[in-house]
Amino acid sequence: MNVYDSEKMAALLKPHGYSITDLPEEADISILNTCHIREKAEQKVFSDLGRLHIKKNDRKKEGKDMLIAVGGCVAQAEGEHIIKQAPYVDMVFGPQTYHRLPEMLAKILRARGEDLKIIDTEFPLESKFDSLPQQETSPASAFLTIQEGCDKFCTFCCVPYTRGAETSRTVDDILKEAKHLVSLGTKEITLLGQNVNAFHGQFSQEKKEWGLGRLLFALADIHGLERIRYTTSHPRDMDDMIIKAHKEIPQVMPFLHLPVQSGSDPVLEAMNRKHTRDFYYEIIDKLRDARPDMAFSSDFIVGFPGEREDDHKKTLELIERVEFAQAYSFKYSIRPGTPAGMHELQVPEEIKARRLQEVQDLLLKQQLAFNQNTFGKTIPVLFEKKGRHEGQIIGRSPYMQAVFVEGTERLLNQISMVKIEKTLQNSLNGSVETTERVEQGDDLSHNNTPSIAA
Repeated sequence: MNVYDSEKMAALLKPHGYSITDLPEEADISILNTCHIREKAEQKVFSDLGRLHIKKNDRKKEGKDMLIAVGGCVAQAEGEHIIKQAPYVDMVFGPQTYHRLPEMLAKILRARGEDLKIIDTEFPLESKFDSLPQQETSPASAFLTIQEGCDKFCTFCCVPYTRGAETSRTVDDILKEAKHLVSLGTKEITLLGQNVNAFHGQFSQEKKEWGLGRLLFALADIHGLERIRYTTSHPRDMDDMIIKAHKEIPQVMPFLHLPVQSGSDPVLEAMNRKHTRDFYYEIIDKLRDARPDMAFSSDFIVGFPGEREDDHKKTLELIERVEFAQAYSFKYSIRPGTPAGMHELQVPEEIKARRLQEVQDLLLKQQLAFNQNTFGKTIPVLFEKKGRHEGQIIGRSPYMQAVFVEGTERLLNQISMVKIEKTLQNSLNGSVETTERVEQGDDLSHNNTPSIAA
């Protein structure tokens, strides 16, 4: 979602004469678009600000200026603190107000020499999506935000406080943006939301709300849209219509990120996840019944307050039972203002580190096995960009695996069949067997001017 938001910020500023630069020292404005979900991400903000401050001073010696802005969730949560800790920052704005960025910038430029600071962390009534320009170009694989915010209030999570309550865009706006992306050459769209499968958007023609499942069926009717993904989902919102979409729509990829966080019911209850391990198993089994080639990734928080050794073992059992293709795992870190952060039974750091290692060892073993299962098989790959080496092209399998091949740029933005000749921990290598367009429905299974830095 931050990638999507950053692209929209750049598009907002383009009519005002700004363009992207890869070199911070050339930037007239540098924007840090931030995440507050884990402590490490927040710490990186101040480290990066320190480096930008040096660039800003260097430009000042040359008689130039650099405006520094902090956007996103850290800005939403700690706007005043950012200005206090880094007084050289000019603007701070939350994720719901970035559509006001040109207005903020104009105020700063008009007030040069007055040391004006702007902090905009409101939750405005108007939707930012109503003010965003259409993209002029689009990659082979594009993001499309359909939902923001969360009403779940997991006790470890700051999202409801930084992104606000669950809100969904209208079906009309989503379909319009999706068709526009496809008209620009996009082959794959990933639907985004903090709680994407809680989507409940209004559709004007029927004057009623659609859920994610119904939306997937409508998106599948867009000619030229060959792959559909969505992230991130909550187990409680995986309804029968979404499962039906996985069964009946070949464009919906057989890969789902479904965070479980823990395999222990007492810990899940303490997290306020509103589901049990058996409920999670039931969802996994339903999806695999509907789509036998289905694969999963997940999130795990290790060392949650009050987590006992038996709870940790339950998590390892869940991982063994489900078998994940990919996963993200982290030691629990306190987020300010969340209930879990005030829990008395914080797990010692050395225990968290040991448990995390055990979880990651198992997950990495499963990921490697999943990748090795592709060896010698031919799979459809959507090629997105050139690699670091001459003549190297990089694409993605239906299961989000990075696939490297030797080929020309004519492969870009195309889906081609690739025979896998080498499997690694985080990627696959292969050779293109055909450059003909792959029709959806084919078997995807493993079994058969001024510048801006953002």
